Amino acid sequence: MKRVLQSLLIAALAAMIGIAQAQPVPAATFDPKQVREEERTKLNLYLTPKQAYDFVTGNAKKVLFLDVRTRVEPIYIGWTPLIDALVPYVEYPEMYADWGWDENRGAYKYEPFNDFAPEVARRLKEKGLTKDDPVVVMCRSGDRSSRAANLLTDLGYKRVYSVVGGFEGVWDEKAGKRVGGWKGSGLPWNYDLEKSKMYFVR
Repeated sequence: MKRVLQSLLIAALAAMIGIAQAQPVPAATFDPKQVREEERTKLNLYLTPKQAYDFVTGNAKKVLFLDVRTRVEPIYIGWTPLIDALVPYVEYPEMYADWGWDENRGAYKYEPFNDFAPEVARRLKEKGLTKDDPVVVMCRSGDRSSRAANLLTDLGYKRVYSVVGGFEGVWDEKAGKRVGGWKGSGLPWNYDLEKSKMYFVR
């Protein structure tokens, strides 16, 4: 009996080690101490756009890469075809009167889109991944992606990375424009959207 238990324990440990080794890890991550308050997440897992690009392209089948901006943003601002899907973290209702107001931000509230969690789960399953596999989320500047990462963490996702600076970068007062981000890093992007990767109400 003792030998049987030892054998089972060894097999279980070997399986856990095998799973851990099978899951990809970024070659480098962004220092959490350098992350703006608005972009901080519960897991403290961050990637620069270049790190995200390297991680996703090097592990295309083992990482879920999501653009969590609204549906209109890729149309007017562009997107990267490297994402697996556009899954809006927030969507703005048609009637402005329904929006809440965030006093701290001095803007309308970012309320999670009701379909966000189910759509992420669907896209994850579609790719043959689980909540233990890495998920990379990117928004415009890193604010919404941090909130999306926290929501996914609360839902049991174990490795959610937020892209620091997002797709467009952070507003620089001195420069008078957004700097950094996916576009500012010279990474692939365009305006040619792919229907299969866009979000539709189901």
